[in-house]
Amino acid sequence: MYFFMTLRGTRGFGGGLLLAASLAVCPAQILPNYPEAAAKVISLTGQVSVLHDTEPWALNVGDSVQSRQVIITGPDGFAQFQVSDGSTFDVYPNSTVVFRKNPPNWRDLLDMLAGKVRIHIQKLGDQPNPNRILTPTAVISVRGTTFDVSVNDEEATLVEVEEGVVDVRHALKPGVSKTLNAGESLHVYRDQPLAQSFVDKGALAQRILRSLADAAFMITNPLHGTSIPGHSGGGFCPGCSGQGGRPTPPPGPPPAGTPGSPASSPPPAPPGH
Repeated sequence: MYFFMTLRGTRGFGGGLLLAASLAVCPAQILPNYPEAAAKVISLTGQVSVLHDTEPWALNVGDSVQSRQVIITGPDGFAQFQVSDGSTFDVYPNSTVVFRKNPPNWRDLLDMLAGKVRIHIQKLGDQPNPNRILTPTAVISVRGTTFDVSVNDEEATLVEVEEGVVDVRHALKPGVSKTLNAGESLHVYRDQPLAQSFVDKGALAQRILRSLADAAFMITNPLHGTSIPGHSGGGFCPGCSGQGGRPTPPPGPPPAGTPGSPASSPPPAPPGH
């Protein structure tokens, strides 16, 4: 049985820390450290920590996270982790996840408590590679695919599939599961059976196009700053500047008397001249 505390009012790094500390019933230090069961940090920016005896320890590129350890990101935190089979998971800002909470069952990759993660499950040659992601309201089963999972303060889960196929079932209400294909997304709500949830077949495609546009803008405008891959919040708005991402206004006409201004251009000659 999976135990999830309420996430209401726990937005941000501090709230996530309190939540994760309450879940650290069995500290990871008492478990043997198997390198093949660990997750290695391969990229990182901002505030990313792992709990040791309920205390946050900052992670760095090259560090490893062991089974049952809790990963917490701050408002600017982002990290990508890789496991021994080549699969990766990205943890976005203001997120709290437990890595392999149920050893020795390595198929349960993440227990996600808050925030957003992006998962890429590497296939084992031509064979499926079964893994599960668990949230307060959903159980997500995958065999080799790329998808995003988000959990909000109401414990609703959003699953968005970029590539491959995932099966989703409700963690609290028994019933049939739903299969999502590439380009489809699904909300899972705490008090609503999965049968009543609508599969959106176009929202993810629009988000991917926006991400591609942002990436192209960053490549062609390298001096405009950086953003977290795939993260819409606080990211770039091509053609925007100033507070609130407002579009840059078009330049006004040049002052009268300057080359190119309306007043400096001679009037057109009358017909016949």
